[in-house]
Order: sequence, then C-alpha cells, then structure tokens
Amino acid sequence: MASRKTSPETSRGQPLLSMEEALALLLAQARPISDIERVPTMSGRGRVLAEPVVSTIDVPGWDNSAMDGYAVRIADLEKSGSRLRIGQRIPAGAVGQPLESGTAARIFTGAPVPEGADSVVIQELCAADGDWVQLPVDTKEGANIRRAGEDIAAGSEVIATGTRLKAQHLGLAASVGAAELAVRRRLRVSVFSSGDELVMPGARLGPGQIYNSNRFTLCGLLDELGCAVLDLGIVADTLDATMEALAGAAERSDLILASGGVSVGEEDHVKPAVERLGSLDLWKIAIRPGKPLAFGHIGPARTPFIGSPGNPVSLFVTFCLFARPFILRMQGVSGPVQPSSLRAKVGFDWPRPGKRREFQRGRLEYDEHGEPRVSVYPSRSSAVLSSVAWANGLAVIPEGRSLERGDPIDFIPFSELTG
Repeated sequence: MASRKTSPETSRGQPLLSMEEALALLLAQARPISDIERVPTMSGRGRVLAEPVVSTIDVPGWDNSAMDGYAVRIADLEKSGSRLRIGQRIPAGAVGQPLESGTAARIFTGAPVPEGADSVVIQELCAADGDWVQLPVDTKEGANIRRAGEDIAAGSEVIATGTRLKAQHLGLAASVGAAELAVRRRLRVSVFSSGDELVMPGARLGPGQIYNSNRFTLCGLLDELGCAVLDLGIVADTLDATMEALAGAAERSDLILASGGVSVGEEDHVKPAVERLGSLDLWKIAIRPGKPLAFGHIGPARTPFIGSPGNPVSLFVTFCLFARPFILRMQGVSGPVQPSSLRAKVGFDWPRPGKRREFQRGRLEYDEHGEPRVSVYPSRSSAVLSSVAWANGLAVIPEGRSLERGDPIDFIPFSELTG
C-alpha cells in the first residue's frame, strides 16, 4: 500500500485540532444531569440508570434441572444398576417430594431438583418403559443441575449506575424482581435551523429556497437517543431573532443544537448571538466532512451550545462523532461513549492521500468468499444527503494515506452512531 506523510493542515496559521483533541475538549465540558426519576422497568429501555440494581434474591432460587430428563441419586445407580422405577413427575412450577431410595423422578427443564437427587440424566440418553426407566451407566454427579445462586447471588449488583439500558438489561432487572428503575430524567435539547432560504416540506419552494432537511435529521437522531426535543423550527437570519431563540432555549433546555449560521459571514448571526449571551469557541477539526464545529455556553445557567455545519452530510457526521458522545455523557453514561469500529478490506482505490481524516459514507457488504468489503459513495460532497441513506456506516480513511483495493481500514457501523 502506498503511503506518504503530510504536514498538519492549518487554519489562519494555527494547526487544526485532531478528532481526538476536539472530542477530549468537548467531553471535558459535559456535565451529567442530576435529576432522577423512577420508571416502570418495562419503560426503561434507552434510559440511563441513576442507581444500581441490586438483587435481593438468588437466581436461580433453588437447584433446578437444566434439561428434560430424570433426576436420580448416583448411589442408587451403583446399587441397582441402570434400571430404576419412576417414582414421581415434576414439571416446571411444581415442587416434588424427596427422592425415594431406588427411584428416579421424571423432571422437566426449570423444575426444582428433589431433595436427595444429585444428578439429572437427559431424556435422550434414557429409555422409559412404563413405570421404569433404563439409564446410562456413566452418569456423573451434578450433571445438568443449575445450582441456587449460580447466575446471581442475593446482595450482588447486577446493573451498574451509568448504564444505558437495553432490552437485555430490562430482562435482567426483571429477573431479580425489580419492578421500577431509578433513571436520569430525559435530556432536554433545543434544536433550531438558521437560514432564510429554508422552508418546511409541504410548502412551495420559492426562488433560491430549499427544504429544511437538517431539522428532521437532528430531531430523528435525538429521538433515537431518548432526548426530549424542543423544536424551535427555523429562526430568521437576524441577530435579534437569533438572540431571542437562544435566550429562550437556554432557560428551558439542558443543551442547544443549531445547524448553520456559525461562520463569520454577514448573514451568519449565530456566532455573534452566542458571544453576546455567553461564550463561544470555534474549532477547526482535521476531518472531512465537518471541519468547523462551534461549542459554547449561553446565559447564567451556562447552557451548552453546539453548532454544526449547515451542509446535511457534515451535520450528520459531526453529530455522530461529537454531539452524540457529549449527549451520552450529559445523560449520565459512565462507560465509553465513543463508537466502536471494525476492520474490513476496501473494495476501492484511494490514490491521493488527504490532509484530513475522512469519514466517507460507506457500505459494508460481504463478497463471494464471505469476506467483509467496504465500498464508498461515488460523491464526496457534503451536500449529498442521499449518500447517508445509501450507506450503512462510515469508512474511516486515515490522513496522509493512500489505499489500494484489499487494504484494511476501520469501518464504523451506523448501529454504533445513531442509537
């Protein structure tokens, strides 16, 4: 694979921030919300646990059969050979009698092992004949028995504080009898778009106007993260309107997200509005798409503000790489918040190394040999939103590297970026 080094790109004489540097700066400012509420366990998916789930019971609560079969006492097999009388039948949900000497108990998966039994022989190895059963001679003590507390011991922590709850966590909480969960309240996020050229779907487009896709993308991404979204719609391209929207959002929200208007043009009013109401940092990041990112605080409560580029692909990529980890940390997630990637071979050539790390819209598929291969959308334009719908993840092309077909790269599935 061809490779060459490139000098760091600069902006007005200053080196661009690496993605890692920008993310570290951003996460250092994330303050988890402290408000806690209790919700039914069934409603906990996607919420962040505020208090650990501690089991008050052993799971399982008793020794039980792991298989359908016959519960026996090994000593009886040694005395009477491999043929025993079936003395009782124990289905799941029933409790059997102590095992009589010289007998076997017909038992089913999940049923309590009767007192005196020390092994369960699976039914496929047995031959029932009326009230008798023929058993294999090599039965081992303890076989096919799940011991009390083997999965979870009473008093143990089963789900830690800061866990973003998935379906399996709800099942685990229910298995120890937790009917309610203490979770952080939903993060309140205000969203607005800046630009007089924007109109809503359903309206007729006028000269120079476009439909506001960013509003739908942002609200959808926030909804997938379980946020409570306050949609401020389209804010007029004036300083007064922008300041009014930001000031109102700062009083009602935990976070404000804006798309567009954070540059330094005459019609870009978000930057001066944020600076008048609080403070703002404009970062140039060595990635493509999504080089500019704005971060600041607004009002006495210092409500965080993140401003993304107006181009729809740049907005999507910067949200996934920066806003999403910031939101997860604000929601109280204590573990890693960066997305995980996998390695796959490229199905294309990338002959010209770039100065910035590229997050290209990629599609991971499997070739005729079952090997994962990554292809990228033909257009690199950050205005082509259809590329995001075509892709199933982001292909990470390192800065200063050229690629040949078959070279390995990192690929971040959308499942790691949008949920």
